[in-house]
Amino acid sequence: MNFQFSRHYTREEAKAMLPEIRRHMEEIQRLRRELVQVEHQLGSIMAPGADTGGPSVNRHARATARIHELLKDFNRRQIFVKDPDRGLVDFPAIIGGREVFLCWELDEDDIEFWHDVDTGFAGRERLGS
Repeated sequence: MNFQFSRHYTREEAKAMLPEIRRHMEEIQRLRRELVQVEHQLGSIMAPGADTGGPSVNRHARATARIHELLKDFNRRQIFVKDPDRGLVDFPAIIGGREVFLCWELDEDDIEFWHDVDTGFAGRERLGS
């Protein structure tokens, strides 16, 4: 059978990764808030001929680079951040011989839902025990 993804996670494998995934998602959310704050600061000093270098630009560059580093790690493992603001993450899995996503949100304690690859969050269904 041909699958879209080369890596598939069992519920147990994905669950074991949740502490790390949670830390990474919380860091991404914190960095995104920092970016908004820095962009607001930079926007207030942007003017023709103004020197916009310095600590704010460096802070923005570091935050952006770290977010990209974290997202690249997710991507490398074929774990998909669907909504960083909600902390929504999908893990490719096989259920009943079909390729699906195990679906998890930052405020959830466990991996309790799945959905078809093409339905997204709206098609979430509860996993059996």
